[in-house]
Amino acid sequence: MTLDLLRFMTAGSVDDGKSTLIGRLLYDSKQVLDDQLEHVAEVSRRRGEDEIDLALLTDGLRAEREQGITIDVAYRYFKTPARRFIIADCPGHQQYTRNMVTGASTADLTVVLLDARKGVLEQSKRHAFISALLGIPHVVVAVNKMDLVDYSEERFEEIVDEFAPFLEKIAVRDYVNIPISALRGDNVVNRSENTPWYDGPTLLAHLEEVEVAYDHPDDVPARFPVQWVIRTGGKQGEYRGYAGQVASGALHAGEEVLVLPAGQRSRISAIDTYDGPLDEAIAPLSVTLRLEDDLDVERGELICAVREPPTVGRDFEADVCWLAADPLRAGSRYSIKHTTRSATAIVGDLLDRVDVHTLEREGAPDKLALNDIGRITLRTSVPLAFDPYSSNRRTGSFILIDEASNATVGAGMITGTG
Repeated sequence: MTLDLLRFMTAGSVDDGKSTLIGRLLYDSKQVLDDQLEHVAEVSRRRGEDEIDLALLTDGLRAEREQGITIDVAYRYFKTPARRFIIADCPGHQQYTRNMVTGASTADLTVVLLDARKGVLEQSKRHAFISALLGIPHVVVAVNKMDLVDYSEERFEEIVDEFAPFLEKIAVRDYVNIPISALRGDNVVNRSENTPWYDGPTLLAHLEEVEVAYDHPDDVPARFPVQWVIRTGGKQGEYRGYAGQVASGALHAGEEVLVLPAGQRSRISAIDTYDGPLDEAIAPLSVTLRLEDDLDVERGELICAVREPPTVGRDFEADVCWLAADPLRAGSRYSIKHTTRSATAIVGDLLDRVDVHTLEREGAPDKLALNDIGRITLRTSVPLAFDPYSSNRRTGSFILIDEASNATVGAGMITGTG
């Protein structure tokens, strides 16, 4: 039986202990190989540290180790008897907010770390806001370094009470508060005797139990972006199938479907996999669909259930996190990647920019600079089949690519038609 997969990320201000927390999760859940541990121990000794620095299990870049900070997004994989996990350890420095957006883009849950001594900081709010903007459905508020405030229940409650109105303001509906010490291991994997006043779950216990995005495939309409067209011939006759990953919902053999943007109709004659045919394909399975009719379907088109089809169009509004040093301006042209479809996009209007200090949307700016978040209009060279990001993260998201350098310069979330 395949275990559920939970993708989660750590976020917060610099030096809140994100890398140490991940190191503690890996270490206490016995996911660290002996040779890895020996290497980390040796590096810790060379740096003059008395104890093993568990943060080194994730801080892999030389520049990170020299500065003691996380610059890139470090991904780690582990599993328990209950679930598989992919962790994205995201940077805390403001200038690396674009890296944090990368880590958040596929996450089901965010662990926001707050230093028990410092409380709620601006960058903590920034990362929580970006998590909410990117539609991450679950948040854990981990008040870290409780050992440095004598495991004070009063201090924990003070920080929780300060942060809760902010989370409500940015529409985070599902969150839990956990007092931890990543350095000492309190309430990370094992329950701590130092917090007898806390009766909630440990961090790992909560991660094992929280629902993931694919738990209820019938709650969202089916979306299947075509990644590859498979054609073969021979003695057994011609085979034509459309390979890809079910982005959301579920598709069934015999079901009537639409192929967009052309709007052609057909029925699914078979759902093929390496292990044999299926009667049903549920997100996020990768499968090959065969249709009853001989349609001209190409990479980048979308197969969906007839009920509640996505919007098809060339004009839409979107919130964009700008990731490049060169600013975004009206009239600029970029390549756009939306699901499996590539096209060209022209920036229309810059409608507003978010002030991350107040969370208010300022009036139309003349540009979006590095790490700015704002709402824009776009017009694409070909029609796209899309949903609002708030209802479907897979078909509501896109990236903008600089045509000259081929660098990703923007991450976007579609809010509606333009």
